[in-house]
Amino acid sequence: MPEPTLSQVFGAGATQTATALSIAKADLAARGLTASADNKAESLLVALLLQAKTALTPATLETNLDQSISIAESDFNFQTLVTRNNQTYRQSTYAINLQKLDQGNIIDPDDY
Repeated sequence: MPEPTLSQVFGAGATQTATALSIAKADLAARGLTASADNKAESLLVALLLQAKTALTPATLETNLDQSISIAESDFNFQTLVTRNNQTYRQSTYAINLQKLDQGNIIDPDDY
């Protein structure tokens, strides 16, 4: 199978040039993002994580030798309640696995 495509990982409207990556917020609506001119960085990151998780699954990692990353909900299969600032929060944990040939322990984005 080929390397996961830009549109599979980031959405149908994703494009890139030598200097820029453009991801359409409309493509992230299916992941729960309400697009606005001032979306928070964390909201955008969560939407991107959920979008990428649909293409970069552990199952496709096993069958696609060109795929190097998998994203999955934690093996714990439950959400944890945590307390911070006298408030209770629901914490969801995701595992992002990066695989490359063993050449040391430095993570270089160009290797994936």
